[in-house]
Amino acid sequence: MKKIQMVDLKSQYDKIKDVVNTSIQNVLDTNTYINGPEVHTFQKELETYLGVKHVIPCANGTDALQIAMMGLGLKPGDEVITADFTFAATVEVIALLQLTPVLVDVEMHNMNISLEAIKKAITPKTKAIVPVHLFGRAANMEAIMALAKEHNLYVIEDNAQAIGANCKFSDGTKKKAGTIGHVGATSFFPSKNLGCYGDGGAIFTNDDALAHTLRGIVNHGMYERYHHDVVGVNSRLDSIQAAVLNAKLPLLDQYNKARQDAARKYTLAFHGHDNIIAPSICDSCDCHVFHQYTLRIINADRNGLMQHLLDKGIPCAIYYPIPLHAQKAYLDPRYKEEDFPVTNQLVQEVLSLPMHTELDDEQIKFITDSVLEFLG
Repeated sequence: MKKIQMVDLKSQYDKIKDVVNTSIQNVLDTNTYINGPEVHTFQKELETYLGVKHVIPCANGTDALQIAMMGLGLKPGDEVITADFTFAATVEVIALLQLTPVLVDVEMHNMNISLEAIKKAITPKTKAIVPVHLFGRAANMEAIMALAKEHNLYVIEDNAQAIGANCKFSDGTKKKAGTIGHVGATSFFPSKNLGCYGDGGAIFTNDDALAHTLRGIVNHGMYERYHHDVVGVNSRLDSIQAAVLNAKLPLLDQYNKARQDAARKYTLAFHGHDNIIAPSICDSCDCHVFHQYTLRIINADRNGLMQHLLDKGIPCAIYYPIPLHAQKAYLDPRYKEEDFPVTNQLVQEVLSLPMHTELDDEQIKFITDSVLEFLG
């Protein structure tokens, strides 16, 4: 059996290395390291894939979120609602811009932001909602957009974990996660479903005026060389990373299907176990692309199971061990523990198993057998 890894980038690379190596060599040969043709090609191809008018590449996913908020003209003191149960980058950029983060609870069944919690958190100072498509599962964007429209709020989608996932609407139509709000942001960190070999990110929008603003912000606020019209940053996707992404983008649906197939095998193996709540996945799933495969371990020793798996050479992780409202950087007397019952429960129960495009049946069986061996 191959060594089990949380994410197996080497085996994935081996299948595309001729294309990747040739593309990177071309960048080296032409010396087009910044804003070269590979970047422009990727921008256009991703716009086509997502069905969105504008993709603005940038340096990483955290920058993408920050620049999106800058582009919307949010001001210090404006309140921005986001999920308590997610990675810190989402709340980090809100705080960096001196906006006021308003953390709210998530829903137990999908771990995404709670619509009812958003409703309760809206005040006259609220200016935006940042739903996170957590672990690869699309949030309820139709309901979130309706709520935002009712209260005249911006919606900034954090799509760092769910590129390629579809959001289904009540009229039967589907749109890609990240393209529904006023603006979306994603990360191309190497372990993502669409990952480069360094840092990278992008911003999406269908708003022409906003896209123009964002293109200036990512490049020092310049629309014409040495004319700085707005306060900007230095955040670019370099040509070598774009070359890698150009090799991977045509395979993204295939990569996501491989993750979904692995998830089905995991969930089937755990079906009916009293101590395991596994992610649901249907036969034709397209709303969850399984950036992570995350179990809930109930009425059992989650930490003991984690150590058991690690002892057997099976990597696993707790995403996330501490709620954002309890993190030292984001402590605030506004937050009451009774407002976060789901997040406070999830941090005690969640355990993420290896999930990537290269998992084989032998590895999945060893992992699931090891989980069941411990839980009995």
